[in-house]
Amino acid sequence: MTGILGGLIGSYAAATTAYDSIATTTVGSGGTSTITFSSIPQTYTHLQIRAIAREKAGSGSLYNGLFATFNSDTGSNYAGHFLRGSGSAAAAGGGGTQTSMTFGGIEQGDNTASTFGANVIDVLDYANTSKYKTVRTLFGYDANGSGYIVFASDLWQSTSAVTSITLTPANGFAQYSSFALYGIKGA
Repeated sequence: MTGILGGLIGSYAAATTAYDSIATTTVGSGGTSTITFSSIPQTYTHLQIRAIAREKAGSGSLYNGLFATFNSDTGSNYAGHFLRGSGSAAAAGGGGTQTSMTFGGIEQGDNTASTFGANVIDVLDYANTSKYKTVRTLFGYDANGSGYIVFASDLWQSTSAVTSITLTPANGFAQYSSFALYGIKGA
């Protein structure tokens, strides 16, 4: 490439080792009620969870919240906001003084068979003991022409480093739900 753009691109190397896999889990036969990542190393700048998940049962909703706590803290130390769209309607909401965070969502078990929703969850500055922890989530699923996309932000009002993350849906995780935790290196 030539010119200004070529000079800019040529002066930066691609980051090929920015993410390290810390842990992965796939739900087996019969499902499970929670997923916990524990003993999280404190050597990264941020964490990312990538999930492809579905609930075992349905409740008549298109999707439910994917609830999360840090370090087994179930006190009223969480707050969050969300934006949601379905292609035909939009909504927004939020709340403070919650006992858990709502990481985007999880597809209901009574939706289109064998479909799973996807979440990408970023836990920012998780090891920093000088600030509260911020989380951003992008969730979506398609149910053969219908579905939702959700952008959510959450706050854990604690300066403690995050050493464990527990994910809990309302109706348990279905078989084949899969979760991967990554450490994101700093600059």
